[in-house]
Amino acid sequence: MQKYSLNMAMAAALVAVVALAQVGAIDLYVQSVLMFMAINVIMASSLNLVNGFMGEFSCGHGGFMCVGAYVGSVLSMMLFTDSHLYGAALLPPQWAVALFPLVLLGGGAAAALAGVIVAVPSFKTRGDYLAIITLAVNYIVISAVHNLDIVGGPRGLTGMRPTIMAMGQVVDLPWMMIWVLVGATGCLFIIRRYVNSTYGKGVIAISQDEIAAEIMSVNTNRLKLITFMVSSGLAGVAGALYAHVVGYLNPGAFDILKSTEAMVMVYLGGMGSLSGSVIAAVLFTLLLEVLRPLQIYKWVIVPLILILLMQFRPEGLMGDKELSDIFPRLRKYFTFK
Repeated sequence: MQKYSLNMAMAAALVAVVALAQVGAIDLYVQSVLMFMAINVIMASSLNLVNGFMGEFSCGHGGFMCVGAYVGSVLSMMLFTDSHLYGAALLPPQWAVALFPLVLLGGGAAAALAGVIVAVPSFKTRGDYLAIITLAVNYIVISAVHNLDIVGGPRGLTGMRPTIMAMGQVVDLPWMMIWVLVGATGCLFIIRRYVNSTYGKGVIAISQDEIAAEIMSVNTNRLKLITFMVSSGLAGVAGALYAHVVGYLNPGAFDILKSTEAMVMVYLGGMGSLSGSVIAAVLFTLLLEVLRPLQIYKWVIVPLILILLMQFRPEGLMGDKELSDIFPRLRKYFTFK
C-alpha cells in the first residue's frame, strides 16, 4: 500500500509541475532549468551505478550521452519531420505524441551498445586503466561525430524542434517538460530496482571485493556487462532528451567537460547513494545557473569543485547512505523489494 501511495504522490507532483507550466505560473526560463536539472539527475544517477555501486572508475559518460543524443535526433527527424538530410517523414508528425518514447529507447539502446566497448575491457582492467579506456571512448565518439556529414559533422545538427511542435499541435501541453520529468522518474525507478535485485547485490559485492565475489560464484563479467549497458543506456536517454530540449547538437557539447560535470555530481552527492545523486544534480544545476554570468570561467570553477571535494569531503554529501537511512520513517516508502 505504501508503494502505491508513493507512486500516486510522485504522479501528482509531476502533474502539478506540468499544470503550473501550462498556466504560465512557471516561465520558460524556470522550465528550462527544471528540465536540465532532471537531465542531470539521469546523468548523475546512471554514472553512480558504475562509479558508486560497482566501484569502477568511468570518466567518459559524456560520450554515451552523445551517442544517445545523435541517434535519438536522427530517429526523430527520420520518423516525424521532413528534412533535407533524411528526406520526407516516414510517419505522420502527429504520431510523435505516442511514439516519442521509441526515439528515447532508440537513443538509449545505441548508447547501451556503445557501453559494450567499455564493458569488455573492464573484465581485465580496473581503476586508472579503466578510466583511460573510458576517456578514450569519449574522444572516439566525439571524433567520429565530427567526421560524419550525415549528422552535420562539426557544423552541428538541427531539426528536432518540429517534432516537439507537432506534439503541441495535437495537444497544447509542455511536452518536453513531461517527457523529461517522466524520463528522470523512470531512470531512478530502474536504478533503484536494479540495485535491490539479485544482480544489484552482485554489483555491490564486486565493489567490495571482486575476487571474493568470484569465489562466491558471482559471474562478475556478466554483471559488469549488464551494469555498463544499463548505465550507458540511461545516459543515452538523457542525451536524446537533451537534444530535443536544446534543439541543436554540436559534438563539442559532449567532450570531457560534460563527463567532468557528471563526475562532480556523483562525488558531490556520494558514491553509491541514489538520493545523493539527485540532491547533487539539483544543487549543481543551480550552481551552473548562478555561475552563468562568468561564462568560460565557470569551467575553471567546476573542475576546482571536484578537486576540493576529493581533498575535504571525499565521501560526498550523503556518503553511501540514502535519505531513508537518515530518516527511517521514509524507509517503507523508498525501499523496493
